[in-house]
Amino acid sequence: MSRFKETSLADRQSAAAAAKKALLERHRALANDPTLVQRQMARQAATAARETRMAERKAARLASRAREAAEKAAEEAAREEARQAALRAEAAAREAEAVEKAARDLALEAEKQAARDARYAARKERKRKGR
Repeated sequence: MSRFKETSLADRQSAAAAAKKALLERHRALANDPTLVQRQMARQAATAARETRMAERKAARLASRAREAAEKAAEEAAREEARQAALRAEAAAREAEAVEKAARDLALEAEKQAARDARYAARKERKRKGR
């Protein structure tokens, strides 16, 4: 394989230096470009707006969860209060029933006593008449 044009080390080094210099100049030109600064500012503004929207959504989600938790706690408290009221009403009904049963028992006992007394009085009366 024959080389038609053979480059020396110095030629290659100078070509590499020239390429680096051209690349650096291109970079400097792009860095000083006002449209690049505007695009970066627009990107930063979009990022800030996106982060703001995400924070708002997160705050709304947390507020919703807190509201749901408060509603659930209030509902649970109301349910517990209703249960306690039902228990108190049931206890009052049992107590009233016990008082009523005691009154009925007393009335029945009084009726039995009156019937015994009537039988005793009738027996005594029969004995007096029979004498």
